[in-house]
Amino acid sequence: MTRNVDSVQERVLREILSRNAGTEYLNRFGLGGTTDCGSFKGKIPVVTYEDLQPDIQRIASGDRSNILCSHPISEFLTSSGTSAGERKLMPTIQEELDRRQLLYSLLMPVMNLYVPGLDKGKGLYFLFIKAETKTAGGLVARPVLTSYYKSDHFKTRPYDPYQVYTSPNEAILCADAFQSMYTQMLCGLLMREEVLRVGAVFASGLLRAIKFLQLNWQQLAHDIATGSLNPKVTDPTIRECMSKILSPKPDLAELIRKECSGENWDGIITRIWPNTKYLDVIVTGAMAQYIPTLEYYSGGLPMACTMYASSECYFGLNLKPMCKPSDVSYTIMPNMAYFEFLPHDPSAPPLSRNSPPQLIDLADVEVGKEYELVITTYAGLCRYRVGDILHVTGFHNAAPQFRFVRRKNVLLSIDSDKTDESELQKAVESASALLREFNTRVVEYTSYADTKTIPGHYVIYWELLVKEPNNAPTHEVLNQCCLNMEECLNSVYRQCRVADKSIGPLEIRVVKNGTFEELMDYAISRGASINQYKAPRCVNFTPIVELLNSRVVSAHFSPSAPHWTPERRH
Repeated sequence: MTRNVDSVQERVLREILSRNAGTEYLNRFGLGGTTDCGSFKGKIPVVTYEDLQPDIQRIASGDRSNILCSHPISEFLTSSGTSAGERKLMPTIQEELDRRQLLYSLLMPVMNLYVPGLDKGKGLYFLFIKAETKTAGGLVARPVLTSYYKSDHFKTRPYDPYQVYTSPNEAILCADAFQSMYTQMLCGLLMREEVLRVGAVFASGLLRAIKFLQLNWQQLAHDIATGSLNPKVTDPTIRECMSKILSPKPDLAELIRKECSGENWDGIITRIWPNTKYLDVIVTGAMAQYIPTLEYYSGGLPMACTMYASSECYFGLNLKPMCKPSDVSYTIMPNMAYFEFLPHDPSAPPLSRNSPPQLIDLADVEVGKEYELVITTYAGLCRYRVGDILHVTGFHNAAPQFRFVRRKNVLLSIDSDKTDESELQKAVESASALLREFNTRVVEYTSYADTKTIPGHYVIYWELLVKEPNNAPTHEVLNQCCLNMEECLNSVYRQCRVADKSIGPLEIRVVKNGTFEELMDYAISRGASINQYKAPRCVNFTPIVELLNSRVVSAHFSPSAPHWTPERRH
């Protein structure tokens, strides 16, 4: 597959264009049934979700004609929308499940090269489904993982010794988040000796599970000691399945009480699950900030980021899954879709409608350069801008390997400044280094462009883990953190602060412990998926800003302006 990238990609494009030749979308641009790459690139425009929205809306409303795709649209996959804003609806077709299954089936053979013996035990994975909605035209709309877990591909999967989970299907398929999590945690504890890997989709999901254990270990230990199930778990299918698993295990209950009752949760994962070889979680992109917390709870276990996927398409996998999180590169599998790449140059002027962008093929990207990913899928997305920025790190045979850099979104802007996710992340990391001597760290953060003050200013919300309350960072140190963050931000921001005075001093608001947990609960109550939930790196939705502000315990401002000198223009 990776040796013949060009020919595989040509075949994929030909297949997509020939089978969708009769669609309204391709005919709208005069493709007229041709399947060659030149005509496709010359006639079909590069589009965003907003461009496709009218067509997607028609499908959602019940129009069954071949608008984007000649195969019937089987359902919509909802993008991992954050708590505010409409979720995107991605049309998909039945056979996409086979394509996704193919990528899943490659993960364990790759992992087996690095971690032998995974067929001798089980995986403790915290997997969840979301309640689904229906569009006006009767099509189901749900997150991609809910679609997969509810499919026969997952529910009636053949026995595979490498893919045995501690969580029963009944618990994974229970829509009640508490009952699902409780049962999965209980099964994980009962089978603690057999667990060889612990995982969730995102790092944030695994940390939520640890937090759940902190809050519920007493009841869990009681259930294990008595062989009974918490009466709050009412789902009849779960109760029936657990009646076959539960029996009194007083020694195990005692061990859990001993490990969980103390203040020290350092290495709790390996203390409770002693045979765990690695954590299986996504810690790339915005999830990187969870790495220190996961290292703390796991005693420094390796973290495997195995695959790169989205609602629109599954892209590829990490062929060196045991590498450090900062070195993760994904190899794009050329049979998943037709891939093109838009060179990403933040300083270039925005593209105009009259000068279409020049896109580069998968085999022709250059090492060291950044690109925005553009895809053409079997389900009818044509030259669609995914919005992910990727950095080419090398090649596996002829297939390029990419590091995920960030979503192509500006997070914060008050004036002419533009701060993106990775820049904010670096600034938070740099400032949080000042907290080390106080044995304190930032466990979660988000940001807000406060334009109610004049001039407007950046507000960064921090939730802190203070290990030694009598040695907590002082007000002055936190003020210094504000200045440190400003020093890390780009020159446009610093010019606005120093010369233009169009931005006020940066503010850090420290919030109560558990605030980001509440934020997640709120997002889930509004329809976000537990699997796909990512703490938003920037908030502007009023109820969320109000929630954060009501939990603030202290506010700190930059004590002086950051360093800035005019750049020389040669």
